[in-house]
Amino acid sequence: MTLRTEKNARTGVAVVTLDRPARLNAIDTALATELRTTWQGFRFDDEVRAVVLTGAGDRAFCTGIDRDTDVPQPRSPYSTDDPLLTVGPKANDLWKPVIAAVAGMACGGAFYLLGEAEFVIADETATFFDPHTTYGMVSAYESMHLAQRIPPGEVARLALMGSAERMSARRAYETGLVSEITAPGAALEAALRCAETIAGYPTAAVQGTVRAVWAATETARTHAFAQAPHLIALGSLPTAEQAELFRARTPRNQRIR
Repeated sequence: MTLRTEKNARTGVAVVTLDRPARLNAIDTALATELRTTWQGFRFDDEVRAVVLTGAGDRAFCTGIDRDTDVPQPRSPYSTDDPLLTVGPKANDLWKPVIAAVAGMACGGAFYLLGEAEFVIADETATFFDPHTTYGMVSAYESMHLAQRIPPGEVARLALMGSAERMSARRAYETGLVSEITAPGAALEAALRCAETIAGYPTAAVQGTVRAVWAATETARTHAFAQAPHLIALGSLPTAEQAELFRARTPRNQRIR
């Protein structure tokens, strides 16, 4: 198992942990499948009224797709079955609140998960970046998720600077991506406190509010997503050239702002 789930029947809170710390919690086929199954299962589990999503270890929350695995990525501009499009709770029709607790790196495909969380709590070690352009790939879905949370100029800088620069937890808080910063190692505890409070409120009111907030940005997101496959197909280098850039530019120094 690459996903760990713990439920507390007393509080109504479930903790979902991406459990691949040796791979910086990158998402492979198995983890993607487990995420979908977990979100769908929570829809029918009345004991779960709120969820905290986090990553195992202190190095990373999630670093996106695991490039060393067999996660399929369609290359046709007419394909919309991006491998990460269905790993988030909203993509699986789950309207119970999800709070993300972030420590360490959150980059690339991590924004598919953070973009579908109600809010994000990060500790001081957290950094956010998107390496797509560095390796000749279009940052489409990632940037679109971010654009629902932070100003367009901040999205552009984060996406265009690629792996050359990381957004600090402090800057993420200032832009609105993060709602609270904690001491190192304390993000999970803070997220649990919030989740337990929310889980104690009437379920229908909570889920209705989650749905209302999502509805406020859903139309713009849907229209943006419709363009993503074409932008990716037109703007991304062939896979072999991406791999060469990945080898040539990893590791590299990264400035944190």
